[in-house]
Amino acid sequence: MPAKLLPRSFYLDPPDVVARRLLGKLITRRLDGQSLTGRIVEIEAYLGLDDPAAHSYSGKTPRNAVLFGPPGFAYVYFIYGMHYCLNFSCQPEGHGAGVLVRALEPVAGLDTMARLRKLPSSANPRLLTSGPGRLCQALDITRAAHNGLDVTSRTSILQVLDDGYEPDLIRSTPRIGISKAIEHPLRFVIEGNAFLSK
Repeated sequence: MPAKLLPRSFYLDPPDVVARRLLGKLITRRLDGQSLTGRIVEIEAYLGLDDPAAHSYSGKTPRNAVLFGPPGFAYVYFIYGMHYCLNFSCQPEGHGAGVLVRALEPVAGLDTMARLRKLPSSANPRLLTSGPGRLCQALDITRAAHNGLDVTSRTSILQVLDDGYEPDLIRSTPRIGISKAIEHPLRFVIEGNAFLSK
């Protein structure tokens, strides 16, 4: 079936619900007339003001303001002085909730993704988008250019699409790379997918 743009209403639910439903959906980034596309295979939910691991836990700031705005917007942050991470805001305004995209299975534009990752075109596709920093580099996503973009807009250069794909099996695990609220099983993966992050 033709891929359909996900509407804003898709992101209104709590982030753990949105995260599960986003598995298998396509992220597409328009760049110089080309579409760079990957299927979401790993994602984490952050529950907002009630979640010590969430960027929004301490309240609204200029840095995290997108999370407190309407649902369906890109929240991009910089981490470890070297990586960007892509998130989407969830729930109605004021909740501060979101989901972090951790890995994609590359679908279209792999040669360009490899170039952006400074890899040869013959590189293992797994090296392109398995990990939040890698996928942002492969899609040329930065905070300056993409933070606050409406991913539900038909004119946006960054969108999330539904092509009808349904994962066979979804598994939940604790989140990765955090030091607080580590016990919550809020990381969701397509079981057995080769492009999950390490």
